[in-house]
Amino acid sequence: MPRDNYSDLLVFIAVARERSFTRAAAQLGMSQSALSHTMRSLEERMGVRLLTRTTRSVSPTEVGQRLIDRIAPRFEEIEDEMTAVGELRDKPAGTIRISATENAAETVLWPRLVKLLPRYPEIKVELIVDARFADIVTERYDMGVRLGSEVARDMTAVRIAPDMRVAIVASPAYLTRRPAPTTPHDLTEHECINLHLMSHGEIYAWEFKKGKQQLNVRVDGQLVFNSTRQILHAALAGFGLGYVPEEMARSYIATGQLIQVLADWSPTFPGYHLCYPIRRQSSSRAMAVLIEALRYPSELAEVS
Repeated sequence: MPRDNYSDLLVFIAVARERSFTRAAAQLGMSQSALSHTMRSLEERMGVRLLTRTTRSVSPTEVGQRLIDRIAPRFEEIEDEMTAVGELRDKPAGTIRISATENAAETVLWPRLVKLLPRYPEIKVELIVDARFADIVTERYDMGVRLGSEVARDMTAVRIAPDMRVAIVASPAYLTRRPAPTTPHDLTEHECINLHLMSHGEIYAWEFKKGKQQLNVRVDGQLVFNSTRQILHAALAGFGLGYVPEEMARSYIATGQLIQVLADWSPTFPGYHLCYPIRRQSSSRAMAVLIEALRYPSELAEVS
């Protein structure tokens, strides 16, 4: 069936329902003469009369009514589906894939997702916790969470957390066996719990800063992890000194389960940023909602 017939059938349905060429023409935004020409052409192509015309009214013939009963519901279904799809364009919906470290996922993303997702049930989040910095583009993530100092130049970055301070901590039991360090150089005499950077393929050198002094210290110890959460647990268990985000250790320091050392040397790093490719505009309504919910500072602004 030629595609032109589809639009002509819509004209036929409008005339049959309105029982008037005048009202149908107004509804369709056509001239009455153009509408009449369309109907004559359709009937000629089909070889049957679809409408009975009198000076006072227009009504479908038996064949015309049969055609309406069969095709009108189909067109209504198509129209309803197109309307639904159009609404989805402006409705926050879809799956968003995010790459993040364990600490970022636990301290920043999850607390806000807990508040956001119940309000937007059509948004799905696939949160991949990874110690390495996954390539957002090649691994087909929509977004990634990075410290401000790790944001690539070809990425759009939105701050989602304040600057992050580091804490060097140990259990009271460990510090009864060895005196607390007073300078970073003292760490050579201590058991230190190391972090293996999956993104760089090497052991992380602890960074320190005091005034204008900056030091990177290679430390040694019995344990190496690729997760700061595991480093924290090992420090709590008395295996040595751990170098972790202060936020992660704060409650344990407050209760005395951990003791912070070298606080005057503890550096501060640019906080977490949500990154996505510059060319990938946040045109997705779901992405826009998520960005605004994570933006720092944020009160989980309503986006509808």
